[in-house]
Amino acid sequence: MKAKQLIALAPEIYLVLATFYYWVLTANFFNPFAIVLLIILLYQLIFRKFATGIIIASIFILLNLYMIFALLSELSEFTEPNENYNNLLIVSSLFIGLNLLVGISMLWKYLKTKVVY
Repeated sequence: MKAKQLIALAPEIYLVLATFYYWVLTANFFNPFAIVLLIILLYQLIFRKFATGIIIASIFILLNLYMIFALLSELSEFTEPNENYNNLLIVSSLFIGLNLLVGISMLWKYLKTKVVY
């Protein structure tokens, strides 16, 4: 595979790696949610279908927008900013920001492809 092809597949590869990371963190070998998610993402990685690309990217963006509100809710529980507050704010903001960038780039990639019916 050429470097240009790998760059084009970067959002899907990131999602597959993030799913593997989630699966490892659950400490449950049979995690049906992770297995189904991996199957869907690998299907998209192999076949690169327009509709599934748009759907996956849109759902991923919406879930990360939800995570912004969850982060704000969690931060509001702190009575005063301390080291834990700052760590949560910085790490979560970077993670959610990276996820949003990946989701938007994936959505943009599939929106600019020409669909032949």
